[in-house]
Amino acid sequence: MEQLINYLLRFGQLNPQQIDLIKSKAHVKSIKKDEYYHEAGTIPREVIFLTEGIMRVCYYDNSGNEITKYFLDEGNFVADIHSFNQGIPSTEYVQAVTDCTYTVLSKRDLDELSMTIIGWDAIISKVTAKGLADKVNRISGMMADDGKERYLRFLSNFPNMVNRIPLSYLASYLGITQSSLSRIRRNIK
Repeated sequence: MEQLINYLLRFGQLNPQQIDLIKSKAHVKSIKKDEYYHEAGTIPREVIFLTEGIMRVCYYDNSGNEITKYFLDEGNFVADIHSFNQGIPSTEYVQAVTDCTYTVLSKRDLDELSMTIIGWDAIISKVTAKGLADKVNRISGMMADDGKERYLRFLSNFPNMVNRIPLSYLASYLGITQSSLSRIRRNIK
């Protein structure tokens, strides 16, 4: 819970009573490796703050291939903001890559915090803006690079994730085959 509070405090001020209110609304949960936290076609009714582990956001293309869009690790919110805010079904899956622990805030609780805590909406707006910027930065750098450059960029940007993610997921994220990724890794060492 402290990780969530410390993260929120980076974006605005909260007094002890407000912090206690947030803590009373938040719940800690866990999920096992390979389980899906969220499936496409469902409407998200909560956001989570990942405190331990790695999750991946993925979808299926028109040919039925599973494509990894990006990974999220500790200290990040996990939410399909568009579907959450609009109350519409998501097109993405969220899967635990490792065993994960996270803090949950329901839509109802977030609405109550918004009505109760002055400045809450400004904090959430800043958190959302940072999350969207991080998402764009994860994806946009991949567009023009070849497979080796994408892998090296991933190593540089996410050194704590690379050995915790199965090669098949990483290859999907990088847009290359698993055998190509293995070859790239062999040639770099």
